[in-house]
Amino acid sequence: MSEAIARELMAQRFRSYLPVVIDLETGGFNAQSDAVLEIAAVTLTMDPEGNLLPDATYAYHIQPFEGANVEQSALDFTGINLDDPLRRQVALSESEALGEIFRPIRKSIKAHGCSRAILVGHNAAFDQGFLNAAANRCNVKRNPFHPFSSFDTATLAGLVYGQTVLARACRAAGIEFDNKAAHSARYDTERTAELFCAMVNRYKDLGGWRLAQREQDLDERE
Repeated sequence: MSEAIARELMAQRFRSYLPVVIDLETGGFNAQSDAVLEIAAVTLTMDPEGNLLPDATYAYHIQPFEGANVEQSALDFTGINLDDPLRRQVALSESEALGEIFRPIRKSIKAHGCSRAILVGHNAAFDQGFLNAAANRCNVKRNPFHPFSSFDTATLAGLVYGQTVLARACRAAGIEFDNKAAHSARYDTERTAELFCAMVNRYKDLGGWRLAQREQDLDERE
């Protein structure tokens, strides 16, 4: 019974979209020419009280696509070593990585009674641009994400906490943040997921979501 309630609440909360937190580490800033080096996703769920919670994490190292550009400054920033033997053993092609990421996302969409995923990211336009470019290169036929809508936690954190840097926003929200672990797709995605859930739940606890529901109910009656 409680799972059915949570499913219905999630489907209602974001207009039938399932928020999924995404982070990519890349070889530069150009989504068309620069490599995707890491990708991570955190699916979200909801408890029967309507609190948003992180659910499962999926993270993969990615081999640069053929002809991809990788800036040394990007490697220095992220700390990624493309010649690391362990990385070479586990790194997937873009196509394989997207398949591994999209498969559980589609299952979560169905499990929560939603129609599509919506990307949540810190500076979401960057991750969305690279994700869409990779999906196009790989000829993905069923991209589960909305093609252009997203939730940007940098913007939301600026509104809620007055902070736009991920580490500072997390600390303002009472979330521990290890700067030494930052710029790993898995770590940044998990902290971004915690931050997004904290802001959504804070809004609910302050009564904002009840007011929004009341307005929606009035619109539907009219």
